[in-house]
Amino acid sequence: MAYSKSLAERMRGIVARRRGISEKKMFGGICFLLNGNMCVGVWKNSLIARLGQEQGDEALLEPHVKKMDITGKPMKGWVIVEPDGIEDDKQLSHWIELAITFVRTLPTK
Repeated sequence: MAYSKSLAERMRGIVARRRGISEKKMFGGICFLLNGNMCVGVWKNSLIARLGQEQGDEALLEPHVKKMDITGKPMKGWVIVEPDGIEDDKQLSHWIELAITFVRTLPTK
């Protein structure tokens, strides 16, 4: 299954004016990197978000959120937010902001 181009466009609109954001095809989808570090992306029709271990564990308590496991091995600190959890831009922005806040703590690549 290809990734959702409409979700990618929505995400571009949210991150467009941010410094240090770049885009790269990965995981059969698309990822947005912040200062060279993977931050958020589109996988199929869901959002993937890098939140770090602690915040990622907390996010798993939210509806429509699950561990990021697209290869058979879950990626620690990453979550998948299913389409029902990102129906509107406010929800999508929330998850993107959480990821950006975490990724800003990482050293630039």
